[in-house]
Amino acid sequence: MSSIKPSAHLAEVRYEIRGALTRRARDMEAAGQPIIKLNIGNPGRYGFTTPTHLREAIATHLGDSEAYGHEQGLEEARDAIVAQQAARGAVGVDAEHVFIGNGVSELIDISLRALLQPGDEVLLPSPDYPLWSAATILNDGSPRYYRCLAENGHLPDPDEIDALVGPRTRALVLINPNNPTGAVYPRALLERIVAVARKHHLLLLCDEIYDEILYDGTPFQPLAAVAGDHPCVSFGGLSKVHRACGYRVGWMSLSGAKARIAEYRDALQLLAALRLCANVTAQWAVRPALLDKPTIGELTAPGGRLHEARRIVLDHVAASPYLDCVSPGGAIYAFPWVRADAIAHFDDTAFALRLLEEEGVLVVPGTSFNLHASRHLRLTLLPEPAQLAEVFTRMDRVLGRMAAEDRPPASAVA
Repeated sequence: MSSIKPSAHLAEVRYEIRGALTRRARDMEAAGQPIIKLNIGNPGRYGFTTPTHLREAIATHLGDSEAYGHEQGLEEARDAIVAQQAARGAVGVDAEHVFIGNGVSELIDISLRALLQPGDEVLLPSPDYPLWSAATILNDGSPRYYRCLAENGHLPDPDEIDALVGPRTRALVLINPNNPTGAVYPRALLERIVAVARKHHLLLLCDEIYDEILYDGTPFQPLAAVAGDHPCVSFGGLSKVHRACGYRVGWMSLSGAKARIAEYRDALQLLAALRLCANVTAQWAVRPALLDKPTIGELTAPGGRLHEARRIVLDHVAASPYLDCVSPGGAIYAFPWVRADAIAHFDDTAFALRLLEEEGVLVVPGTSFNLHASRHLRLTLLPEPAQLAEVFTRMDRVLGRMAAEDRPPASAVA
């Protein structure tokens, strides 16, 4: 019998955050070797807990969660999202322009499926969160990447974005605060990016899942308020800010002049209806999450666990003879790189494998985020600060061995 062949699309899709290195780590754990995992932003795996009042809201409404819900989400949850968006200055957002999904991941796929024709292009950041590239490819689109270089604070160049726009470009994706770099985009930069979108009639898609995870007074500027009447989809959810990844609750709100977004809104509703509805039970947590007192600030303020983890990372990078890093202004990751003057010949994937096999530490190489010729690696800030300090001790040991191997023999120098 012939084997079942998978879709050809998958040949171009990668998601190394849960890929080959993670499978190797599982094999090592099964053999009895402990692994320090810094590969994924999953707060519940690192001792963070969902706020009690969100759990209580779900428990109170278990009896109300047994039937299919509205395809766009519970009305009271959507009303809370509308209130949040209105307070942020979004134009034209009402309950009919809000969609709740099984995490932002599902909604990214729906937003692109409703938009793309075969061969259409989507402008994506490099590095990107690889789900955006995968969803573009799986919906018959073509990713085009604009650079977010470390020497520019991992911020994009609007002129480069403008130059990349072609006749088939349909959308421009932003991730702010950024995964994997932690960059937070200032308003002046967003204004220039919106001007590019207006000039070329591009739909703006802004992944804002880390919107309240900010450090040292870094301000967050929602894109919808800057976009005004220009079509914009803003994504948010419970997974990161509210430490509730397993609830699988995300949302997208569609803003802008309603005449321009009407057909797209209807396409989104059709796709939402085809999957019946999102998880009803967890949607009861949306209203208290958005309208009650925020809880993330105690973790990101000086002395808080996330702030302390970030400090440990930056201090150890500064002390390392091999590493450098742009200080993350938000999110839960750092994106350090190995300096070329320390190790001239460097392969980030080979390093990640050596770090895992020689020192029992799992990180994600920068190439996994569609970054060409990367010297970067992404690590999460979620482990306890003391464990992060140990991680850098182990990293420097591997980098020290690699540096020694990279040097030419003494005879060759002579």
